[in-house]
Amino acid sequence: MAKVLVIGAGGQLGQCIKKIVTQRNIEQVIFPEEGVANILNLAALSTLFNQEKPVYVVNCAAYTAVDKAEDEVDIAKAVNETGASNLAQLCKTYEATLIHISTDFVFEGNEVKLLKEDDVARPINVYGLTKLAGEKAIVDVLAQHIILRTSWLYSEFANNFVKTMLKLGADKDELNIIADQVGTPTYAIDLANAIFDIIQSPTKKYGIYHFSNEGVTSWYDFAKAIFDYSGTAVKVNPISTSAYPTKAKRPHFSVMDKSKIKADYNIKAPYWLYSLKKCIEQLRPNNQ
Repeated sequence: MAKVLVIGAGGQLGQCIKKIVTQRNIEQVIFPEEGVANILNLAALSTLFNQEKPVYVVNCAAYTAVDKAEDEVDIAKAVNETGASNLAQLCKTYEATLIHISTDFVFEGNEVKLLKEDDVARPINVYGLTKLAGEKAIVDVLAQHIILRTSWLYSEFANNFVKTMLKLGADKDELNIIADQVGTPTYAIDLANAIFDIIQSPTKKYGIYHFSNEGVTSWYDFAKAIFDYSGTAVKVNPISTSAYPTKAKRPHFSVMDKSKIKADYNIKAPYWLYSLKKCIEQLRPNNQ
């Protein structure tokens, strides 16, 4: 297979890619250490690209602390915009295809409708603004790009909503969870598989694509399902967004239409509850 360079290999998605590469016996995938693959260090990146000469570059590196980004605007902008631009420039120089991960948070989310790739992106927080700026930086520089917007990412790796809920559920008798923000949880293993389905596909189409698991839920129902599948006895109360104010605003409805990726790449996503169950099985002590 063509050589693939994975940037941000130590993060949640990077670790999921490592797992599926092993499971699928995929060769020629390089996972450089952060020191030699720092997306803000153009000189180091240039050395890496010159050494590896990748055909595909998968960018899993991002600033994803949504609330902290409201205070750390410069850092979020550097990682999510400048870093993306650096990779796009090098991919152009080395004629590589960039697969870049973006987010449903580029949308305002004030309408109840499936969001398409060409719908107007109007972020309501710094994280979303910097991710959208990163998308635009890539589009402006590099024709051979595939930008994958995803949502509510979780897995058995790193910090995420599923692992946070399991920890809180083990420590508390009762939890209040927001019920009026609606979207689709996405198992990062499924996203990792989709990335390599694209890489291995004979199709060569570029642009922005939406990928998440199938289905629609709220954070409240997501939490309920986590506790039901894991056998965690905790009372869960639905609350409104106004009852739990956060520094960054969130979209109220950010369910994405996946027709384009299905049509172009024949990629099918599992239903979110099915994938959640698989993740929780992986988190059981005997699978750790």
